[in-house]
Amino acid sequence: MTRRELIGFCLTFPAAYEDYPFGGAADGGMWTVMRHRTNQKSFALIYERNGKLCANLKCEPLEADFLRQAFKNVTPAYHMNKLHWNTVTLGGDVPDTALLQMIRRSYDLIRPKRRKRGNKTD
Repeated sequence: MTRRELIGFCLTFPAAYEDYPFGGAADGGMWTVMRHRTNQKSFALIYERNGKLCANLKCEPLEADFLRQAFKNVTPAYHMNKLHWNTVTLGGDVPDTALLQMIRRSYDLIRPKRRKRGNKTD
């Protein structure tokens, strides 16, 4: 999967957009941050490290640990909270289907939660 394909998949989620907070262009090797438009929270950070395409993805702590044990190319996140974020190095032992599922899960974790409607009691 290429950088552009990865960004394209992330853009299929509602209110997702790409951001370049550290400068640079989409194909310039800089960090691409995929965010939710409503709350500006990040769900994928895409970058190159040591010549390999990588993606930092948000996870629940137990899920993060499970994925690190299941795949050699899933490690504690580079430059992120290592309890809640993993780095996936593309082109390794993580199948594209598993990568796409990890991105979906990351998006679900950051998207704004709907409030339950109910009667207010003051």
